[in-house]
Amino acid sequence: MGFKIKEIREEQHMTQEELAKKSGVSRSTIIAMEANEEKNFMMSTIVKIARALGKTVDEILFFAPVA
Repeated sequence: MGFKIKEIREEQHMTQEELAKKSGVSRSTIIAMEANEEKNFMMSTIVKIARALGKTVDEILFFAPVA
């Protein structure tokens, strides 16, 4: 999940600080998520990040099948 958040964030030319402000999630949490330092994040946190990135939770958590 973490690398997907980072990938989407970087595609949107958004810094961790900008994502933190837009989502209301602390930068330290975003850093931990992107580094996969912690495995148990609250769903509400994932929802906030997904919304801030303009994505669904499914797009953050799951990979699209390769065609």
